[in-house]
Amino acid sequence: MEATTIKGTNHGPNLRRWREWRNINQEVLAEKIGVSQATLSGYEKKDKLEQEVLEKLAKALEIPVEAITEIGESTSINIVANTFTDFKDNAVANQNYPTFNTVDKIVELYEKLLETEKEKVRLLEEVLKGRG
Repeated sequence: MEATTIKGTNHGPNLRRWREWRNINQEVLAEKIGVSQATLSGYEKKDKLEQEVLEKLAKALEIPVEAITEIGESTSINIVANTFTDFKDNAVANQNYPTFNTVDKIVELYEKLLETEKEKVRLLEEVLKGRG
């Protein structure tokens, strides 16, 4: 089957971002769509995915196909999850909360930042040794 002609590229990276945002690991998502974890990992590395694959993934992640095919690499995923329903003049707010631990995400980002800084220091040390 040929890769889909849906506009945009970066389907794989977008898929990974949505999977992570939904706090689903590769094994679970792969099982939901009936492929191996290795196959799903391969999907996350492709620029374009086939329409049939996109539809399965979108259904499993409970998002529209366009969420995978049309968001840009620098687009942030912001979902407003509050809805209001009026029951006989009583406004009721339904709130959805993230399924991930925000503290864990902050720690994860901090660790990545720390590793980047360590790498910068290592590279600067190499440059300085070369001058001496």
